[in-house]
This record gives sequence, structure tokens and C-alpha cells, in this order.
Amino acid sequence: MVIKEFQFNPFSENTYVVSDNETGECAIIDAGCYYADEQDTLSYYISDNKLNVKYLLATHLHLDHSFGDRYVYNMYGIGLTAHPNDAFLLENMEEQASMFGIQMPAPPIPISHNIKEGDIFKIGKYTLQAIHVPGHSPGSIVYYCQEERVAFGGDVLFRGSIGRTDLSGGNYNQLITGIREKLLTLPENTVVYSGHGPGTTIGFEKKQNPYLQ
Repeated sequence: MVIKEFQFNPFSENTYVVSDNETGECAIIDAGCYYADEQDTLSYYISDNKLNVKYLLATHLHLDHSFGDRYVYNMYGIGLTAHPNDAFLLENMEEQASMFGIQMPAPPIPISHNIKEGDIFKIGKYTLQAIHVPGHSPGSIVYYCQEERVAFGGDVLFRGSIGRTDLSGGNYNQLITGIREKLLTLPENTVVYSGHGPGTTIGFEKKQNPYLQ
């Protein structure tokens, strides 16, 4: 599995392109590209590596993780895959953007495929399994690849911290319970790629995360 990380938009969001170098299939996880040069950076990487975009996967639908969804749709004809519990966030996304003094680069696109717990997404010989961990948002999803011991966690879990729960639909107790029951039970050497900042491991968070002790 090849994992390419990009840091995009004014919120320093992490966008990932996950690919199988044998088949060229890839998934874009959280298309956060906001500026035109960020969109170009994403598409140049895909074309330079001769990748075929199979999925546009959302960990959740906060605006900083969704800026580039329409660009990806227009560029590759790939619809948005996300949990339906986050669909309400699309309805006022332009209003959210104005609160931060910015404009959406394009209107958001609707969800094309609704995720449910346990769904599997195949990228060449690799599989990503959807784990529903609400609390940061009602529809937050972690994508776990058992073969590679990696997880793409969005804003559920950070190195030494957890996602905010003071936003619309957030729930602190739900988030903590979900992390403990669904993520901390993964192998300790599982690498978690977060939606902002550096990655971490399940083992580190079990021992060091002050929110999970």
C-alpha cells in the first residue's frame, strides 16, 4: 500500500491518497484541496503515478475535509462516499465557511454512497473497512486496513488528543466510548493517520493519551 499525505487548505487538513502500485487503483480520503494550486497538486500526483481513482471516501463532512469534493467529482466522475448521519452538514456548509471569513470553492456535492459499519472498500489487493466512531460528528468513520495495520481516522483520534465534541452533533461520551471499544482494541502497532497533524499508533494512545486513561 502506498500512502501519500497532503496538507491542504487554511485549516491544515490532511488529505490522503491510498493506492495499490500493482493495479493503480486508489482512494482519495478527505479531499480538502481548497486553492487551485492544491487541486493541481492532487491531480498531478494522480496522473504522474498513473492512478485510477476508485473512491472518494469521507471520514466526516466538516467543511475543511470537504472543500475538494466537487473538484474530484468533476475531474474523475467519482461520487462522495460518507456516512448518512453527516449529511446535514452539507446543508449549511457555505454558511459555515462564511463564519470563518472564507468562501466555499464550489457548492458541496451530495452523498452518492451511504456508508454503514463494516462496509469494505477494495483498492487492488488491499481492503479498507469502515468503523463508525461518532462523537466528533455523528457520522465519523475510521477506515482500517487490517493487512497493513493502518487506519485513517479523520478527526476522531489525534496524537495525544481526540477530536472536538463542541461542534454540531458532537458528543464527548460517545466519542470516548467509541475510541475505547472500537479503536483501542486494534493491534497496538496499528498506525493511525489523522485528519490534522502527525500520525500516531494505537499503542501510544493507549498508554499516553490523557483522554483515554
